Amino acid sequence: MCRNITTLRGLEPRATAEEIEAAALQYVRKVAGITSRSAKTDAAVEGAVRAVADATAALLDELPPRRQAPPTEPPLRRLARQTSL
Repeated sequence: MCRNITTLRGLEPRATAEEIEAAALQYVRKVAGITSRSAKTDAAVEGAVRAVADATAALLDELPPRRQAPPTEPPLRRLARQTSL
């Protein structure tokens, strides 16, 4: 919950829908102060994650390319790299 949200713009290959959704979930959980979902919060969290993910995907599509790659890899890519070793 305390991790930083990593930069998705400028990744090669481009950020996947899964990476965008993971960042959106992390953002929503952080701003809402929710560490785990319950029946009372599930619908609101799902709706917010979808809205943030859609906005993020649109933003990434509209921004110009970065001149250099982001300083860190998203957590899903780090995990995939570690499990493939």
